[in-house]
Amino acid sequence: MKKLRALIILAGICSLLAVSAGADQVDIDSLRLAASSGNTKALPELSESSGLSDYLKYAALNNPGLEASFNRFKAAIERITQAKSLPDPKFTYQYFIDEVETRVGAQRESFNISQMFPWFGKLELEGDIATQAASSARQDYEAVKLKLFYDVKNTYYEYYYLSKAIETTSENVVLMKHLEGIARIRFKTAIGSHPDVIRAQVELGKLDDQHQALLEMRSPIAARLNAALNRPVGAGIPWPKQIELEDISLEDELLLAELIQRNPQLKALEFEIAKNRENIELAKKNYFPDITVGIGIVKTDNSTVSSPRDNGKDPVIGMVTVNVPIWWEKYAASVREAKAKYSSSVQLKTARINSLSSELKMSLYRFKDAGRKIALYRDTLLPKARESLKVTEATYRAGGSFNDLVDAQRILLEFALAYERALADHAQSLARLEMLVANQIPLSGNEKG
Repeated sequence: MKKLRALIILAGICSLLAVSAGADQVDIDSLRLAASSGNTKALPELSESSGLSDYLKYAALNNPGLEASFNRFKAAIERITQAKSLPDPKFTYQYFIDEVETRVGAQRESFNISQMFPWFGKLELEGDIATQAASSARQDYEAVKLKLFYDVKNTYYEYYYLSKAIETTSENVVLMKHLEGIARIRFKTAIGSHPDVIRAQVELGKLDDQHQALLEMRSPIAARLNAALNRPVGAGIPWPKQIELEDISLEDELLLAELIQRNPQLKALEFEIAKNRENIELAKKNYFPDITVGIGIVKTDNSTVSSPRDNGKDPVIGMVTVNVPIWWEKYAASVREAKAKYSSSVQLKTARINSLSSELKMSLYRFKDAGRKIALYRDTLLPKARESLKVTEATYRAGGSFNDLVDAQRILLEFALAYERALADHAQSLARLEMLVANQIPLSGNEKG
C-alpha cells in the first residue's frame, strides 16, 4: 500500500509539472500553413509549345536549393514549440549504502522528482525569438525562390537571344553567298575584279566561323538552364518562343517603395531586428533566478525495536531550489552583446536598403536603355540598313565598289544582332526588377505570358 501510495503521488506530481508553456498556436498558425502548402511534384513537360511559365513551375517544383531552403524554414518552425516548452522534469533515485536507522524504522532508498521553472517571461521571450527566427527563415526562402526565378528567366532570355543570333547569322551567311555569287559573275564577265571575289570569300569564312561559335554556345547555356531546373546538363531544351515586348512605364519612386515594402531580404532583416530586440529583454532576465520545485519520498521499513507511532511511514519531502545569480558582470556582458547584435542588424538593414536601391536604379536604367535601343533599331536603323544594302547592291551591279557592299551587309548584321540583344536585355532587366521588388511588373497582378 505504501508503495502504491508513493507511486500515485509521484504520478500526480509528474502530471502537474509536465504542463509546459507550449507555443501559442495563434502566433505560428500562418507559418505552419505556409510550411504545409508545398505542392506535390507534377512536373510539366518541356516541349516546343512550353512557355516561360512552364520553366518557372518546373524549377519551383524540382530545384534542390529551393527545397533545401524550404526545409530550413520548416525546421525553424519546429524550434518554436521547443523554445516555449519547459525543460524535462528530473527524477532522482537514491540508495543508502548504509541504512539510516530512525525512530520509525530504517531508511534505505528515496525517490525524488523535480521541475525547473525559468523566471517569469523567459519562456515567452524564447518562444517569441524562435517565432521571429522562423519568420526570417520564411523570408529567406522567398528570397531564394525569387533568385531562382530570376536565374531561370535570365538564362531563358539569353537562350532566346542565342537562337535569334544563330538565325540572323545564318541568314547573313546566305546573303553573303549571294553577294559572292554576284562577284563571281562579274569577274567571269570581266566586269568585276578577282579581289572582289576573294573579299567575299573572306567575309563568308568569317560569318561561317561566327555562326559555328554561336551553335557551340547552345550546349553551355542549355546546361545552365538545366542546372536551375535540376535536369541532366545534357538534356535537350527547345528554342524559346518569341519574346512579347510589353509597353511598360516605370516610376522610380513607386518601384523604390515596392522594394522597401516587399523585398524578402529586407523583411527577413526586419524579423532579425525584432528577434535581437527580444534577445535584449531575455538577457536582462538572467539577473533573476530560475526556480526548481520538487517532491521526494523516503522508503522506510518498520521498526524492529518497538512499535512507535507512524511506524514504517514513508516521509514526503517538498523541495525548492533557487539558483543565485551573483555573476553580474557576466549578465551585463550578455546584455551588451544582445544590444550590439540589435544595432548591427539595424545598420545591416540600412546598408541593404542602400545596396538594393542602387541595384534597382541600375536595373531600371538598363531596362529603359534597352527599350530605347529597341525602338531605335526597329523603327530607324534596321529599315535604313536594309534600304542601304539594296541600294549598294544595285550600285555595285552598275559598277560600284564591292567594299561598300560588304560594309552595308556587315552593318545590317550588326544592327540585326543589336536589336535582338536589346530585346533580351529588356526582358532580363525587367526580370531583375521583378526580383528586387518581389512583385510582377506592371504592379497590377496580371500574369505575363
